[in-house]
Amino acid sequence: MSTRPQHDRSVSMLRANLVALSLGIPVALAQLALFVLLHDELRIAITLPGALLFLVVMFASIVVHELIHGLTWQFAGGRATTSVTYGMQWKTLTPYAHLSGPIAVGVYRLGGLMPGLVLGLIPYALSLISGNSYLLLFGVLHTLAAGGDWLILWLLRGVRPGTLVEDHPSRAGCYVLEPEA
Repeated sequence: MSTRPQHDRSVSMLRANLVALSLGIPVALAQLALFVLLHDELRIAITLPGALLFLVVMFASIVVHELIHGLTWQFAGGRATTSVTYGMQWKTLTPYAHLSGPIAVGVYRLGGLMPGLVLGLIPYALSLISGNSYLLLFGVLHTLAAGGDWLILWLLRGVRPGTLVEDHPSRAGCYVLEPEA
């Protein structure tokens, strides 16, 4: 943790999850409605093997979601692999990637944006183009899963480019560090 004066831009994991659900469900419904509007129907055949495969893919993609956060921070921020730790906050059943040490807010934002873009919005857009209902479901669920990330990006509105931030060790969000005098 930095010794610079700082401003807390974080919320509890529980609050992040509740906000993500309350705002994400209407967004998910709008995504589904647009798909049906474009393709006249939504067809999903549910079989036991298909459902099991979908659960495995979703579980694996949750791990990939956190890896995308960490890898983006590492590569875009020039950070060592040891600067990111991964885990699960069991109290709220929330997986996380935690970055240690200060980083530019732009890199932090990019790391927050990437999983929702790569796993949520891009597959959703491809489902609109292709009419693939399974891709739709994947994209909608991952757009919803990125709701906490969207909240963190909202909490960082108004923070000037180049400002250093430090990931909060136990909450969703970060500390905004004051420039050194």
